[in-house]
Amino acid sequence: MTPGTNVEDELRELRDCTLAELEGIRLLLRGGSVIDWHRLNFGSREEVDRFLGAHEIDLNEPVDRSRTEAVKHSAISYLRRKFDFPIPKPVAALDVGGLLELASTKGHRQLCACTILKVMHIIHHLEARELLFMLPTSDEEVFHLVEQKVYRVIGNALAKGFPVVEFIGGRKNKDSLYTKLLSKQEVSAAQIYDKLRFRIVTRTVDDVVPMLNYLMREVFPFNYVIPCESTNTLVHFRSYCDSRPALQNHLPNLQLSPDFEDDGRELVDNMFTSKAYRVVHFVADMPVRLPEGLLSEAPPAAWALGRVIFVQTEFQVLDHETDQANEIGDASHSAYKDRQHQAVMQRLKVGIAGTRMDPGPGGRLDDDD
Repeated sequence: MTPGTNVEDELRELRDCTLAELEGIRLLLRGGSVIDWHRLNFGSREEVDRFLGAHEIDLNEPVDRSRTEAVKHSAISYLRRKFDFPIPKPVAALDVGGLLELASTKGHRQLCACTILKVMHIIHHLEARELLFMLPTSDEEVFHLVEQKVYRVIGNALAKGFPVVEFIGGRKNKDSLYTKLLSKQEVSAAQIYDKLRFRIVTRTVDDVVPMLNYLMREVFPFNYVIPCESTNTLVHFRSYCDSRPALQNHLPNLQLSPDFEDDGRELVDNMFTSKAYRVVHFVADMPVRLPEGLLSEAPPAAWALGRVIFVQTEFQVLDHETDQANEIGDASHSAYKDRQHQAVMQRLKVGIAGTRMDPGPGGRLDDDD
């Protein structure tokens, strides 16, 4: 990329990475939850508006403003009703943008804003899920809306010369769904997160984190990365930041210790995936704005629930060199599928006495997965 081009501006060089963006990247890499946060770190109203845009929310639109106000009032009512939580009137009067700004400051009112936003996060998500169930539409139509959004964003990135050497999007075929369900002891079809999945291979490993940041700016907000569903065997957060002065400067201001990730947790929790396999894998509840025509066909009760639904979507991001190394020996896709198929066959033959099954996510993603 040529220095000073629009491509660099939009991909966000690491030297331009804000504290809020770094916190979001960290949350994605470790699969954390914003409910465990005690503050936000937005540095400007522009950052706040961008974050709301990733939610498919525009406060200049009367429908969106009305919807966010309704969610805010529900959150405040819950806090007062269940916990007798004191909320100053000036805080309660703020719109969601003002709450996000206040949650990025210090003091008692900052704590109040954070608390309201956490409850809003839950209410918005639950009611958007309720809206999805009310729609007279199929999974096929909903998946198509997701694909349209992702293809548009990645298509624009490719057109602008972003360092992406491969992009694969697709849906799990039925045979793969059967195999995955048979390979997991405690799972139902509703818990298969990778019915929709996208795979992005960047030019170099240095492009991976900026690409993650770009996805969170344009495709989904960091707070809707699903907790405990991330597998990161590619980027060591502390080392990555220490090797880049612009990121190192943010370390003292992070919510958690810079060494929080070094707690001995196992990073690969899919028993079929080789220890040599390296990737950033995560699942996001992607916000999708409904077309007016589709919403008009929904029952009247749905109209009060906004214009946004969420669809669980799997992403894998890695660099080209790592991708090539992943196709050698024990880490290869064929070896992965062999291990999975052998375990499924063993389970079908002898049941629980035969083998331990897959406890979670983190598997491979290829065209025939």
